[in-house]
Amino acid sequence: MVSTRILAYTAGLIAIIVWRSGRVAKNNILTKHNFPTGYYAEGNYTNDCTTLKAPELKYCEDATFWNLLDNSGKFVDRGLLISCDAGRKSWNTVMGPLRDPEPLGSLWLYEPGRKLQAGQSPPLERFKRLELKGYPAGHDFHPLGVEIYPSYAGAPSNLYVINHARERTVIEHFILSPSAPTIATHVRTITSPYFVSPNSLALTSPDSFYVTNDHLLTRRLPYVGNVLAVIESIFALPLGFVSHVTLNPYSTDTSDAPAPIIKEHTFAVLFVPFPNGIAISPSGTHLALSSTTLGHVSIYARDKATHAIAGLIQSIPVPFTPDNLHYTHDGESLIVSGHPNFPALTAVAANKTGAAAPSWVLSIAMQGIELKEDFDVKAPVSARGLVPAVHSREVTTLFQSDGSAAGFSSSATGLKDPITGNLYVSGLYAEDGLLVCRPSS
Repeated sequence: MVSTRILAYTAGLIAIIVWRSGRVAKNNILTKHNFPTGYYAEGNYTNDCTTLKAPELKYCEDATFWNLLDNSGKFVDRGLLISCDAGRKSWNTVMGPLRDPEPLGSLWLYEPGRKLQAGQSPPLERFKRLELKGYPAGHDFHPLGVEIYPSYAGAPSNLYVINHARERTVIEHFILSPSAPTIATHVRTITSPYFVSPNSLALTSPDSFYVTNDHLLTRRLPYVGNVLAVIESIFALPLGFVSHVTLNPYSTDTSDAPAPIIKEHTFAVLFVPFPNGIAISPSGTHLALSSTTLGHVSIYARDKATHAIAGLIQSIPVPFTPDNLHYTHDGESLIVSGHPNFPALTAVAANKTGAAAPSWVLSIAMQGIELKEDFDVKAPVSARGLVPAVHSREVTTLFQSDGSAAGFSSSATGLKDPITGNLYVSGLYAEDGLLVCRPSS
């Protein structure tokens, strides 16, 4: 009788896993796709894509644009901020291991310049490692998600960085000024009991943001952490969540008792399996959230005034395990990056000889279009056939690579510059930390 019950429970559990994650397992675990060395939808990979190289610039997880605006909010200039951690293979609180937290990660600023020839790297003066001024001595720095508020008329910007430090994950608050763009001045370290496993940020004001918590059962748990974190991922347990955090503005006035750093915390979205990347539409009315273990991106309605999430509009399946995502400047598309073969990614993280983690970046149309069953027809490995067509959300591949030495590995973030049309791709375990592809036209 007991054996029959165990078999019944096991069969039921397997059925739930197949129902929830069968497509992800088939596409991203059991299947090894035949990717090219490099495919770029708007040009030629060999001629139009270049890896950006500088000392210590590798294993870059997130990237974001720093927009410089005038008083009226009109665009003036733009830089690209990148978060990297050259010690990721020794300290990764999401994938492991938790071996050596000593080496510090880094933040970089790239200022786009002239068009480069094939294989030519930009001059180092355009690639600058930020000095972390006033950063506490002995405080670990393992940056993951990074977001910065625009600068208006040359005013300093608030910069927030998720830091997977030794004891716990925190969020670091910096100030970055256009007058000294290579100096990030540390303001404060933000902690909360609700920061269980912060991963990605989306700012709602200079002093407030959404933050994803990708796991509830983390590798930091003593003795059982490595096992429980894997179980939560494999079974796609809906234990992750999204918070909205409002801070009290920073003040140097010490005349009164200091106010707590966090003014308000609310749960914005609950019960999400491995919530990873998060982004707010330019209109502010929608929130996009990627679920890595379910292989889809969810679009939520959002109240701009209260930051409350009004409800789920649509879930859009993608043909890989999605990582970070960003809206284009006009809000017409959502750029999603991720990992098409999870065993290959873990092999690279474990330093296995000959391992290569492929990359895939795609665009999801956010404007209503006619449903096309025959979509993504130009990509070497098409999303068509791997994921179903979704009404009014056409999916188009922007970039693919097999992750080999001649390609680009482990795409974590994709960004498209609205002025130049350049596509930027960061690689979680890419030895050359950032790829830039420039349209042939």
